Amino acid sequence: MKKYRVTINVERLEGVCPLYVPGQTVATLNRWYFEPRQETKLCSHAVAAMLTALGPFSKGVSARNLGFGKENDIAFVQCPDPGEPYSCGGTVTFRLEREEIADSGNQ
Repeated sequence: MKKYRVTINVERLEGVCPLYVPGQTVATLNRWYFEPRQETKLCSHAVAAMLTALGPFSKGVSARNLGFGKENDIAFVQCPDPGEPYSCGGTVTFRLEREEIADSGNQ
């Protein structure tokens, strides 16, 4: 089975987010564990929104087949915060980019 690393980047922000800015790399998913960037925090709402895509995407299902993107290895998901006028926050769109990695055999 192929193994993948998925890098989670902030693509766009509509409204206000206290954690993320466009262009920021949030974390990397290495097979089954997150490696957050030292200076960033993982938002529970954002992670919950990503899980639907991250499971199959990190196992080899294309973003196109999942309906999360127009390319096989790039998916897009959004956090559930609707922003104004419904909340004080904003909606963050995340870009999930995957790359195949070698199987180290010990993870």
